[in-house]
Amino acid sequence: EYQNGFYKKAREYYTRLKEEHPLHEMAVLAELGIADSYYSDKEYADAENAYRDFITLYPNNENIPYAIYQIGMCHYLQIGAIDRDQTETVKARREFEKLVARYPQSKFTPLAEKLIRECKQKMAENEFYIGEFYFKQKKYKAALKRFEGIARDYAGVGLDLKVEAYIAETKARLAKEEGSKNAKASKPRVN
Repeated sequence: EYQNGFYKKAREYYTRLKEEHPLHEMAVLAELGIADSYYSDKEYADAENAYRDFITLYPNNENIPYAIYQIGMCHYLQIGAIDRDQTETVKARREFEKLVARYPQSKFTPLAEKLIRECKQKMAENEFYIGEFYFKQKKYKAALKRFEGIARDYAGVGLDLKVEAYIAETKARLAKEEGSKNAKASKPRVN
């Protein structure tokens, strides 16, 4: 049923197998099958819960790296555009980093490392989008804070030159603003 795309039906069979033969080794795989069926059906919240249940029930199982990777993918596949909230990006990155840290030899680790870089890039692009918005609104202090944050937290994701240019321009405009304020403050008043 799973192979034919009938995920709900497959879930019913996996659940029945688990309930009727809880001690059988196939019950462990049925638990993963339930999670995979939710994932394949694009029911990511249910899939995440099922993968977490698997990790809790079988903490020493050889499929734990796979389950962690899949949790990361549940979030990764829900990442929105750079002008939207990046909560899913943060959650995906966290899961992939957990996989890399705990299971460096796993076959899923190279995939997770690649996706960590993509998550960082999306987060940097989001920060840049916000910084550029502030810059256009002439809110240079807020813009500078964003650009400097990108330079500090996301160096090497492909925005370095652009960010350096914006930092320099933002600092120049801040200095110009300060110069204008000081000039106005030091002008003698004529009554």
